[in-house]
Amino acid sequence: MKNWDQAQLIRQMSDRELRTNIYFSQFLFFAAGTAIMWFAGFDLHRFRWESFNIIILGAGTALAVVIINLLLHKWMPKRSLDDGGINERIFRSVPVWHIAVLTAVISFSEEWLFRGAVQPLLGLSLTSILFAVLHVRYIKKPVLFSAAVLLSFLLGYLYQYTENLLVPMTAHFFIDFFLGLLISKGWLTTHSKSYPIEDNGGGTHEEHE
Repeated sequence: MKNWDQAQLIRQMSDRELRTNIYFSQFLFFAAGTAIMWFAGFDLHRFRWESFNIIILGAGTALAVVIINLLLHKWMPKRSLDDGGINERIFRSVPVWHIAVLTAVISFSEEWLFRGAVQPLLGLSLTSILFAVLHVRYIKKPVLFSAAVLLSFLLGYLYQYTENLLVPMTAHFFIDFFLGLLISKGWLTTHSKSYPIEDNGGGTHEEHE
């Protein structure tokens, strides 16, 4: 089908279907990570509670990333940071508890796969690129793609430095949670064009910048 791409497919989904698709993809990430670890081996010592590393390094890194993200949205042209409104569709009209659950699932499954399973095999750099490539909606957006690579590199470095998978998981969770919360409250926008949104009655209409 001509010009049929991921963005068009996503536009055909309701917000609920989009979130369901995310949960399914995260299940696949977790399953893939578990399979790789099963065959390659995984040291359970790399999954442990360390208050300083988890709270200071994990949460501290997340705070720095969120601040930088907000500054980028303030200074950069909106078009360069436009993800097609996908993040707004994921997080808008969602209660805080659901944002917490969703971002916890995302952070756990993605770090389980990329840091826990893939990075020990491919190394930090290749894993960072693979992480960004699998966020396919960013590939044609140089700023967003570069940001995804750098974020993955940062999370990978946290894992490499601490040898503790809970540290990048914590950082990833707080980054996604706080950005999701800002988006849900309308304090952060991730689109520069109109896109369909659902009203409370289940219908759709166009929202503009």
